[in-house]
Amino acid sequence: MIAVITGDIINSQHAHTEVWITRLKNLLENWGSSPLAWEIYRGDEFQFKCSIDEVFWRFLAIKSLIRSQENLDVRIAIGIGEENFSSEKITESNGTAYVHSGRLLDDLKSDGHTVSIKTSNEAVDRDLNILLKWSSKDFDSWTVATAEIIHEMIMNQDITQEDLAKKFAISQSSVSQRLKRANYELIVETNQYFRKKISEL
Repeated sequence: MIAVITGDIINSQHAHTEVWITRLKNLLENWGSSPLAWEIYRGDEFQFKCSIDEVFWRFLAIKSLIRSQENLDVRIAIGIGEENFSSEKITESNGTAYVHSGRLLDDLKSDGHTVSIKTSNEAVDRDLNILLKWSSKDFDSWTVATAEIIHEMIMNQDITQEDLAKKFAISQSSVSQRLKRANYELIVETNQYFRKKISEL
């Protein structure tokens, strides 16, 4: 079983493409090579695959990266399932994970939410989607400053508040306040719950 994330950038026409696209490419490059593991297509849509264990953290890494740029956001559809056919290009690969993810992105565009998950288990979908709807109320309102801190924490979990303070040239208490405002500890717990639920599939 694998996870496939299909996403699109919200408000991409109001931003300098080369800025967000370069940063997104650099991020995805950390997780695999293009076009086998990920691809950006149609200008502002992207797809990549990862293990089911990592998918919530990967989603948050992308979300925080895009939210750390003024006026931008991202819609993300998480599909969990099989990969029946693996092509040299991810956009030509196939299986239930791809089908779930692709269809779900179309649904998201019409229902106004920014993240959703589809597996082959309706009960798991229901539980996780309620969780995602609640938590994305927080994620969708991150300021640029909060998103930057969250992104650093996700990408480097050993980083200290002292390191973060130096990196962003702010006080350690400011770092602490931003993490509190972003409910970072709750995010870590949510990731653990997410992994536990998905491992039961």
